[in-house]
Amino acid sequence: MAPYAPARYIDLHALHPVPASLLNRGEDDEPKTLLLGGALRAMVSSQAWKRAIRLQIEEELDEHAARTRNLPLRLADALREEGWPGDLAAFAGAQIARSATDKGLGTEAKQRGITSALLYLPRDVHSDMVQLCQEHRPQLEEALAHQTAAAAAPTPKSGPKTKKSAVPAVLPTRTVAALIRRRTATINLFGRMLAELPGAHVDGAVQMAHAFTVHQSDLQPDYFTAVEDWAAPDEAGSAHLQTGFFTTGILYRYATVNLTELTRNLDGDHDQALRLLTLFTEAFIESLPQAKRTSTAPHTLPHLVHYTVRDRRPVSYAAAFEQPVKAAPGGGYTLPAVHTLATHADAINRLLGSRRRIAHGYATHQNTPVGHLGALHASFEELADALTEAAAQPHTSPARA
Repeated sequence: MAPYAPARYIDLHALHPVPASLLNRGEDDEPKTLLLGGALRAMVSSQAWKRAIRLQIEEELDEHAARTRNLPLRLADALREEGWPGDLAAFAGAQIARSATDKGLGTEAKQRGITSALLYLPRDVHSDMVQLCQEHRPQLEEALAHQTAAAAAPTPKSGPKTKKSAVPAVLPTRTVAALIRRRTATINLFGRMLAELPGAHVDGAVQMAHAFTVHQSDLQPDYFTAVEDWAAPDEAGSAHLQTGFFTTGILYRYATVNLTELTRNLDGDHDQALRLLTLFTEAFIESLPQAKRTSTAPHTLPHLVHYTVRDRRPVSYAAAFEQPVKAAPGGGYTLPAVHTLATHADAINRLLGSRRRIAHGYATHQNTPVGHLGALHASFEELADALTEAAAQPHTSPARA
């Protein structure tokens, strides 16, 4: 029997107070919600918060990625700016998708040739692809001329119909595929799904849950108007009337990082994996989705952040809030939420024991210590450093009876 290869997980939990906001809206343009424990909760999708975290990490590293279906179009635009004829630039852009594999990546002809799948790749790949097209311009010109001539050839009125031949790959497939397979730090963190191109798939090292309020949070209407500044003297009133909706509350946020998987994605670079873990922790704490920010400015920080470093499997504390938290006698949900989280953590610690728990700790606004959450850190920065140091500890196999 093969020996078990342990996974090192870093769980991050946050209680985050958010004032009137619309951090994440649904298709009806209203705040997202979910029903949990029979109570309506405000919700922020994991995708919205992951994007905010990803952009912050990319800004910190000055290493940007792009999620796009418009790669062929963007490449064609760049070639036109280099002075290429429009038809040749469009043909070269389409060739990036066609030459990526033997059969080519799927594209949408009715949508100007965008890729069928959403690509996730480093932004600097774009300039390398422009250079590749420049190097193979004679071959592209020849292939386009052949395609144009074939399209202009008269179709025989009699005899069997000939099937149109597929456009051949002109650019070197191995080179194009290698460019699309490239990774950034955030691709190694969050993963990439691209089944059409062998070797391009990356298993994400980060798992993130939808954030939700720990208490009931109904949608609150906001009736607003926009005044007409250039109204005629005899006119009064507003140029725009609308009712928007927002939510408020204490969000429970949870994410976990598989340090083993992240190190594997980085080809065994353990130091870089720890560096990205620190950056992810900082971004998890500091980031906010940016929807409606100019009219709500909900720029708060978490009241409390708790971490646990575990071997074998992660553990969410979302079940602590299945029953909605009740407001404190003097008002407010923050302190009752902290108490509920700590009580649940104590139960989990009792049930699981400490054999697989490497370390745990927390940082918080409140002056009084919180039990059952491990070591108290004076700041979020200190917490991130302590978390990374604990995660770096080597695995030791527990003794077995």
